[in-house]
Amino acid sequence: MASPELASKRFRGFLPVVIDVETGGFHARTDALLEIAAVIIEVDHAGRVRRGTTNAFHVKPFEGSRLDPASLEVNGIDPYHPLRPAIDEADALQRLFRDIRTAIRSHACRRAILVGHNAAFDLAFLNAAVERTGIKRNPFHPFSCFDTATLAGAALGQTVLARATQLAGIEWDSRSAHSAAYDAERTADLFCHICNGMHESFVRAEEKARALGWKDGAPAPLDLVEGD
Repeated sequence: MASPELASKRFRGFLPVVIDVETGGFHARTDALLEIAAVIIEVDHAGRVRRGTTNAFHVKPFEGSRLDPASLEVNGIDPYHPLRPAIDEADALQRLFRDIRTAIRSHACRRAILVGHNAAFDLAFLNAAVERTGIKRNPFHPFSCFDTATLAGAALGQTVLARATQLAGIEWDSRSAHSAAYDAERTADLFCHICNGMHESFVRAEEKARALGWKDGAPAPLDLVEGD
């Protein structure tokens, strides 16, 4: 069972949410966002971090967007396949953000923070889509993030997601890779594995913080996460 009190303390009032995107290229402002997935990270009553719920959407390319054939070959997406259940970019973001704001409140946090494998890529596409669609209430911190490529490099000596997950004892299916939902869930599992491996270090840091007189708990929720 998740513990809202521990969740708010573990990451200083931020709720980690894994984001993975599949795109039509490498340029966030010009290339299409084709899939997006979000995985909530929870903290249980023992203080261990674990993967929570997943939400994922196929996204229609925005008008005038660029689709690089090389990128489509890697992710295997046919953006205009008649059976592809894609929705507009704004609709996808609004649905994700609604669920994330609910999770922020239920975990007694004040804002979401993006977790990603090579997180700068996912954050750039997320921020570009938010700007493009005119969404005003983005629950994510605009530039801070947790990068599992960096964390895995430090903890496991590997920066490639497939290799790092296997070293962590996490199942990896190469046939399912480059699906936003699958990659997001494996990234979440990797993030949890690394965080839990540092649990004793975190406990010692909490004790040190109390000795320094630092206040426990997170700040009160911000107005930006209130309502729908």
